[in-house]
Amino acid sequence: MTPHLAAPEEIEFEEEFVTGLKKVFEKMILFNQVLGLKITSLKPTQVRGRIDMKPELIGHFSFNRLHGGVISAGLDAMGGLAVMAAIGARHMDETPLQRLQRFGKLSTIDLRVDYLRPGIGEHFELRAEVMRLGSRVASTRMEFLGADGKLLSTGAGAYIVS
Repeated sequence: MTPHLAAPEEIEFEEEFVTGLKKVFEKMILFNQVLGLKITSLKPTQVRGRIDMKPELIGHFSFNRLHGGVISAGLDAMGGLAVMAAIGARHMDETPLQRLQRFGKLSTIDLRVDYLRPGIGEHFELRAEVMRLGSRVASTRMEFLGADGKLLSTGAGAYIVS
């Protein structure tokens, strides 16, 4: 009989893995610090983040509107984080440290962003999920929302994983 493998939504990450992934994402990827991008939820099937508005992120000074590059960079980063979480869930037989070392080759190979509404607000929520995790490429879907929950932008990304 084959041993039961937990479905991704049933997997709970260890504190060591969550702390390590947050350190990589929020501290070691310095551009995420520039964006002010923080992880708010880290699950195998979906990740969430937040960006607080600050003057350095303004793209249109007359309207205090978020720069489009912040939106695309945030969506790209969250897509990559979703892939990291999915890879981590796929290899639960390894130690948290071993799983954290699997992300060295992760890289964006395609990114599409649709800007639906202007990014105006005090903070923004970002969500991402992996649509397919293959042995070489992962496909993701991302959302960028205003503080009121309105969808401001959507994204789709492809990432090389090996």
